[in-house]
Formats: sequence, structure tokens, C-alpha cells
Amino acid sequence: MSSFSNVTVTKNANIYFDGKVTSRTVHFPDGTRKTLGIMLPGDYEFGTDCHELMEILSGDLEIQLPGEEWKKIGGGDSFEVPANAKFKLKIAAVTDYCCSYS
Repeated sequence: MSSFSNVTVTKNANIYFDGKVTSRTVHFPDGTRKTLGIMLPGDYEFGTDCHELMEILSGDLEIQLPGEEWKKIGGGDSFEVPANAKFKLKIAAVTDYCCSYS
């Protein structure tokens, strides 16, 4: 899906790591939400409250999920992170992403 219809977008950005990671929240009529964002090169650690599906739209990065080895991924790839978990990212090139929460 390359676009969303009938949604509400929160104007204020979510800003992390001194502005190196930003996103906007998209709210759907059924109550679900996604974020659309950009990550600049760097090393980051995130924590989850709920299950997340992270779709990488473009970019070059490595991910380390809980209990797993580092894995290289890029545009067109996706990964899932369980609720209440931490994961690490090494962003090598500007990365565009869409994160879905459930």
C-alpha cells in the first residue's frame, strides 16, 4: 500500500535522538495507528509497548532483535518486534519507514 485514505494525521512530530529520528502518527477510522518516519545514520535502541511491524520503505540498516544476531535489511524488507521488548538499529543510510502497531 503506497498511500492511506480517510485518515487523521497528528501534526506534531515525534522526535527522538536529538532529531535524528522523526515520525508522524497516522490514525485510522478503526482505531489503529501507524507512524511514518525518517531515521538518519546512527546507532539507536528502541523499546516497544505493543507489537510492532516495521516496514522499511528505503534505506540501509542492521537490526538486532531480542536474543538474535545482527541482520542487514533494506528497502522493501520488514521485521516484527514483540510487545515490551527492546531492539537495536544501526542506520547506514537515510531510512524511510512505516511502523504499524497492534
